[in-house]
Amino acid sequence: MRILSGIQPSGALHLGNYFGMMRPAIELQEKGEAFYFIADYHSMTSLFDAAQRRQNTLEVALDFLACGLDPNRAVFFKQSDVPEVCELAWLLSTVTPMGLLERAHSYKDKIAKGISPHHGLFAYPVLMAADILIYDSNVVPVGRDQKQHVEMTRDIAAKFNEQYGQTFVIPEAQIREEVAVVPGTDGQKMSKSYGNTIEIFGDEKSLRKKIMSIVMDSRTPQEPKPDAEKNLAIQLLKLVAPAEVAGEFENRLRAGGLGYGELKNTLFEHYWNYFARARKKRAELAANPDYVRQVLAAGAARARALAQTVLKRARKNCGLD
Repeated sequence: MRILSGIQPSGALHLGNYFGMMRPAIELQEKGEAFYFIADYHSMTSLFDAAQRRQNTLEVALDFLACGLDPNRAVFFKQSDVPEVCELAWLLSTVTPMGLLERAHSYKDKIAKGISPHHGLFAYPVLMAADILIYDSNVVPVGRDQKQHVEMTRDIAAKFNEQYGQTFVIPEAQIREEVAVVPGTDGQKMSKSYGNTIEIFGDEKSLRKKIMSIVMDSRTPQEPKPDAEKNLAIQLLKLVAPAEVAGEFENRLRAGGLGYGELKNTLFEHYWNYFARARKKRAELAANPDYVRQVLAAGAARARALAQTVLKRARKNCGLD
């Protein structure tokens, strides 16, 4: 089983990234041949500062390695170090219906938020399809919001196979429903674009301030909260605290008598402890950036060898070779 997943270097990684993509990916490296990439080509649709992209890419590599990605078990690399993916994206674009791209939720959502439309944003699903198909991927762990892109990849691969003969493996999306959407401090999905994130790594004081700013309702501590499971702090506590601790605080909130300040402080302490080992490892890795670059280069060499094989097959089947 070959597993493929990627993450954009568009800013500091947060709890939504960790529970929605990183932790599932790290767990899957024990169960198959895992290919994980930093999607720096994709970041060009929204990030236009070259120096920032370069720095973010290194930061994402540090974060992933600190959180448990093992370069001896997984192929870890930069997307742009495998230029074959761009050629494959062109091949795929010639069989991709315009209507398929026009129905993309992500594109419509971004345009609705006022992001200026451009070809890269519109064709994003084709490049994502190339990312997946060029490694003969079987399983693609994604958040619920990315499920449509994997379905589009399946459609594009099927159309290419129908047109030119069996060429690509048809991948399957894998979604962990219990953590598919992590709420941000304002109740929306946690996202850098909403400014509601809690970073995995960062300054203790500022992170505590963020957690203490989580939106609560106006009910007094004494009032029972029969909808305690909907409380944002409770939802996040369930991710970083032992089940019995989270259950105890949920029951206390439901019964009444638990203040929001105590709840948020408890959340911060468990969150801070949850990533303690990873923070230590990240500091060690940050002191040796050459090692991190060597890991990415070695991963790119392995990824590119496979990508060239799959691209050669696609070129031959469609008559370019």
